[in-house]
Amino acid sequence: MNRACFRALPTKTFPLPTFKRLTVTKKTSTTAEKPVNFAQAPINAALTAAQKVDLFRTMVRIRRFEERSLRAYQGKKIGGFLHLYIGQEAVAVGCCSLMGKDDHVITAYRDHGHAIAVGMELNPLMAELYGKATGCSKGKGGSMHYFAPDKNYWGGHGIVGGQIPLGAGLAYAVKYQGKKGAAMAFMGDGAVNQGAVHEAYNLAALWKLPVIFVIENNGYSMGTSQARSSAGTLAKRAEGYDMAWGQCNGADVYEVRATMDRFLKLAHEKHEPAIVEIDTYRYRGHSVADPDNTYRTKAEIEEYRNNKDPIQLFQKTLLAEGVLTEATAAKIDEEARAESDHAADFAEASPFPTAADIQTDVYWEADHPAERKSQGRLFFE
Repeated sequence: MNRACFRALPTKTFPLPTFKRLTVTKKTSTTAEKPVNFAQAPINAALTAAQKVDLFRTMVRIRRFEERSLRAYQGKKIGGFLHLYIGQEAVAVGCCSLMGKDDHVITAYRDHGHAIAVGMELNPLMAELYGKATGCSKGKGGSMHYFAPDKNYWGGHGIVGGQIPLGAGLAYAVKYQGKKGAAMAFMGDGAVNQGAVHEAYNLAALWKLPVIFVIENNGYSMGTSQARSSAGTLAKRAEGYDMAWGQCNGADVYEVRATMDRFLKLAHEKHEPAIVEIDTYRYRGHSVADPDNTYRTKAEIEEYRNNKDPIQLFQKTLLAEGVLTEATAAKIDEEARAESDHAADFAEASPFPTAADIQTDVYWEADHPAERKSQGRLFFE
């Protein structure tokens, strides 16, 4: 885990709304406002050819990293859980590609794709999976707890829905500090019924926090389909909190960017929260430990893989646009495979944390006694 310094902040509050009867106009999905050709949406039309290829490259790097991680897990190099992002690459890449210097990201345990999308290097990511000291969380977090504070990336959380109140807190901090930024708080469709999620919705709406709650709806919470577990349109629940909401196709990186751009502007310019539901799909089980042979058919997986794979779709689009060639695509894929193999070699050669390391990174003041301000005695049993 990363070290954090906690200090008292000066008293500062946001004005609460006056208590009076309000006539609320429901905010509905912005689906009708979407352009027909998402490549021509302003946020995408402004991309250079090199930037488009970089989006593609990042998606491929995520795919190959995840596949290499799976091989390592099957080879018993990785313990615990491993939640793969294969099939969902366009979501993380599309959203994180829009980040400005004061935008933040927080997500759940399927966090590898977001980590790569914000620019984390593969070596420390793979080393973290191996539980090595060179990992991004010093080998203490593992698959579900990637962090990169220098990139405004705050994990990586294993408790279902537990990251969503933290995402609202990030947005509160952005507003408190007077910055023009936002927090994107990602969750799966299985988290939407958690009480903490709705508490975060409520506070975000009351306090007008610049947060976008992003539901990555891959259709299955764990072993149960969304249709059997959650009633109604998930994003439409925003209407109960007088928040804006929208939906989009998570297989199209252009559509993801065009959709999220509108809601990020809403957060940046008006400090208004929103819920965005992005339809996507995971090829593998909920985790590698999930046998994935009881609740969906192989034909369903293959249909998505053959017709809706986000990497294949984007590659076809870029080929048609003339900004990518088959040779370049093949080279990008080859480089991504080599980079992932190198990351595995790096992790293999890296040392494990020592026994003494278990007492570090627990309390910030214990590691920085000269700057300690609290009273009492710090001790470890």
